[in-house]
Amino acid sequence: MVRNVAKVGVVAKVGVKAARRPEVRLPPLEAFGGGELEPDGDYDGLRFSDVDFVGQDGGGARFMDCALMGCAVDETRLHGARVLDSVLTGIRGVGTDLGSSTFRDVEVVDARLGGVQWHGAVLERVVVRGGKIDYLNLREARLRDVVFEGCVLVEPDFGRARLERVEFVDCVLKGADLSGATLVDVDLRRAAEVSFTRGVERLAGAVISPAQLMDLAGVFAAEMGVRVVGLDG
Repeated sequence: MVRNVAKVGVVAKVGVKAARRPEVRLPPLEAFGGGELEPDGDYDGLRFSDVDFVGQDGGGARFMDCALMGCAVDETRLHGARVLDSVLTGIRGVGTDLGSSTFRDVEVVDARLGGVQWHGAVLERVVVRGGKIDYLNLREARLRDVVFEGCVLVEPDFGRARLERVEFVDCVLKGADLSGATLVDVDLRRAAEVSFTRGVERLAGAVISPAQLMDLAGVFAAEMGVRVVGLDG
């Protein structure tokens, strides 16, 4: 149990609850037979290798026990899709629509994405490991048992989202927006870099390290309206 951890808003008396990681064990997979994604399509036990999904519409589709490797998802519409017990490796794209989707027991590895629309989504037992995601939109999403590990998140938007048992491990979290967000057992202590553009007052429910507290002291002071001026100022 971790004690004496700095917690924004209140003093932490007990350790933060750890996220439960997914345990994905894929069965023998069949190669995807080709063709375009279909809205409300059902994809089960398939391997998608270097498939070009650019501009395709798979809204409402279900991916179960699947592996997607090196796939291009620029402007791909997967609104309301369900991705379950699957591994996504090396996917790349800009403007992918994953709004209102469900990701459960999923590993996302070495993704290179920009402007991903993940708003209103439900993420449960998900690991995002490695890679870089610019301008990730997770507004009003629900994240539970999610780990961001060894990745770079540039200006992610968590506005009005709920984060419960979420960990940032060796992760760069740059310019995050927490406006209106709710945080429960969110662990930032092992993040490599943390900065916020808005919503720092919503950090109640997160734990940070003493070093991070010093780094963020100016942000907290500004939020409270405290001016920090030297004696010769």
